[in-house]
Amino acid sequence: MASQLNTESAGPIEGLRVIEVGDLAEVAGKLLADAGADVIRVEPRQGARSRHIGPYVNDRPDTNHSLRFASANTSKRSVTLDFEREESVSIWSALVARTEVVLDGTGSSTLDDAGIGADHFRTLQPGLIWCSITPFGLNGPWQDWASSDLVQLALGGPMMSTGYDDHSLPPIRSDGEHSIAMSNEYALTALLAALWLRDDNYEDGDHPIGQLIDVSIHEAVSATTEGSFPNWEFLGQRVIRQTGRHAAAERNSPWQYKCTDGDYILLMGGGIPRDAKIFEGLLRWMDEYDLAGDLHDPKYLEVLYTDPNRDVEIRNHVADTIGSFVQSLTAEEVYRRGQALHLPWGIVRRPEQNLDDPHWEDRDFFWRGELPGHEESVRYPGAPYRFSNSPVRMRRRPPLLGEHNHEVYIDELGMAIADLRQYSETEVI
Repeated sequence: MASQLNTESAGPIEGLRVIEVGDLAEVAGKLLADAGADVIRVEPRQGARSRHIGPYVNDRPDTNHSLRFASANTSKRSVTLDFEREESVSIWSALVARTEVVLDGTGSSTLDDAGIGADHFRTLQPGLIWCSITPFGLNGPWQDWASSDLVQLALGGPMMSTGYDDHSLPPIRSDGEHSIAMSNEYALTALLAALWLRDDNYEDGDHPIGQLIDVSIHEAVSATTEGSFPNWEFLGQRVIRQTGRHAAAERNSPWQYKCTDGDYILLMGGGIPRDAKIFEGLLRWMDEYDLAGDLHDPKYLEVLYTDPNRDVEIRNHVADTIGSFVQSLTAEEVYRRGQALHLPWGIVRRPEQNLDDPHWEDRDFFWRGELPGHEESVRYPGAPYRFSNSPVRMRRRPPLLGEHNHEVYIDELGMAIADLRQYSETEVI
């Protein structure tokens, strides 16, 4: 299967040369690649870790058929290289010599210990931007600690706020390796700032300024605990986890209700508006079914503007009354009518239900492209942002393992065909 390249339009960072290595940086690599960067993912001969995580095309495990890998590696190229072999040093050096950015997701000091990391190359290439993503950072007492997504979400704090009203049940970790996504998005922000500083210096005629960006997954996760930190730091209060809603210092009413059609609706903030006019519209709607109860009493207007942790009993009465009302309707009716009133309410959908929503089509959110192992084209989730003059789009389908070895090593680095063949036979490449 040929790796098809989409050249319809230039992206916002078109032409930026990036090397991605290791398993902790693939989300950042995808975001760069879809925005136009030439991202080469350097994989071990057995393939990146995500290639071995299901689900797979047709439920058949295969190195090239992982949907997990496909979702995080669109628009990239793939080469293979075994860093445990001495011959890999010169090949790796040639790759770095032609790049502007290295996304190092190998873990703490893995490449530096081999003498082929940031310390070595930043001396040779002062303008090189090296972004290191590690579990606990490049220094500090925890830098060599073992980790996983489960450990990160537990140790960083989010898990304690995630779970159910029944605290006899343990905290839970949502699936999808959120700790990697969090850290990679922080890494991307830092990387773009480093690129801006580098380019700004070029304009002034100075020497290029490189950067060593040290991203700690633990610190990224710990900075993403929503209200937990400010509640403790400023109010001395611990938040408690609650089913299907924000953790809070006080137990509040449910946000999710089962409607007459069997679907669930989520009412942000328990359904309580933050504007008197919207509240009036909601009460008129409830009056149509004679279900507004005593909520026309002016005293309930106060809860629209007060701290959710104050007057909890009154606030919960308002939320419970609204909750009883929505349970008498279908989820679709609650969703559409609520949105018409500018209430942030939505149906709790199964993922596949989003595929037919006209909103996504109108936004051109889904990208259609090839999927290795699947005969027909498929839809990929697109980017969460749009650029009017430099579209972000899927430029290539996810690469096969080592698919671009010839293209990169021979066509771009000038390696002899005989050498590539020998390195392949001796399992260096």
